[in-house]
Amino acid sequence: MSSASPDTGVAALPRARFTELLQLDTLRGASLAEIDAAAALQHRVDRKYLIPASSAAQLVSQLAATHQVLDIHGRRTTDYRSTYFDTAHLAAWRAHMQGRRRRWKVRTRLYAEDRLCRMEVKTKDGRGATVKRAHTVDADAYGRLESGTEAAAFVDSVLRDSGVAVTAADLQAAGEVCYLRAALADLEAGTRLTLDGALACHRDDRTAALEPGYVLVETKGTARPAPADRHLLGLGARPVSLSKYIVGLSLLVPGLPDNNVRRLARTRFRTGPRAETPPAARTGRNTPA
Repeated sequence: MSSASPDTGVAALPRARFTELLQLDTLRGASLAEIDAAAALQHRVDRKYLIPASSAAQLVSQLAATHQVLDIHGRRTTDYRSTYFDTAHLAAWRAHMQGRRRRWKVRTRLYAEDRLCRMEVKTKDGRGATVKRAHTVDADAYGRLESGTEAAAFVDSVLRDSGVAVTAADLQAAGEVCYLRAALADLEAGTRLTLDGALACHRDDRTAALEPGYVLVETKGTARPAPADRHLLGLGARPVSLSKYIVGLSLLVPGLPDNNVRRLARTRFRTGPRAETPPAARTGRNTPA
């Protein structure tokens, strides 16, 4: 697996270097409450772009007049860890790859510094927009989905209401995705975007990691492209269909059918032995948008 360069890479960089690389300190800060009030967007259209870190820094500069960065006690990035659950035959992965209307994902997400954890279920509505529902669980339950718990009942309810013929009892941990995230929001327009670096997917003893020096940008808004999308197009970026979980398993599970996602991933992701994810410091109970 590629290692990060202290001058050009993101993957092995400390938080302070990631913040500096993207020039996040040049932005005005906003609280979680402010961003949630203006741009929570649990029902939204996501557009994703895989761009060099230098282009991501240009984007941040271009958005400085209209966007604010999520600031939690002076911290402008958050360590995200997500364990995805799937059936033994990877029904969620296959539904996504086959473009089915009833696509879904189930995961526990840990905001590591703050020790806050949620069970989340993402589905698609009839118009193709992403719908995310979440249920708060204890941080010690991260990575687990146990029968008879409130979390399992929540998963069953959401999947049933979405017409997905899968229950929590059918699911098992299938992979873990880890990354650093910065969240930006235009509080007046009600749109936001995220920038993810140090991105890696782990399964068993293997890891698929985003090439150092690249950042995954996700804009989250309505069917109409936001100003951030127009800035990205101006930087030469184009939207890509790229799910962190789908990419990770495409590269890490032997025997899966070849697909366009894997071909794209091989240009920017590297696989190798799994390295342990370091524990995160606790800095107060809060969570990013």
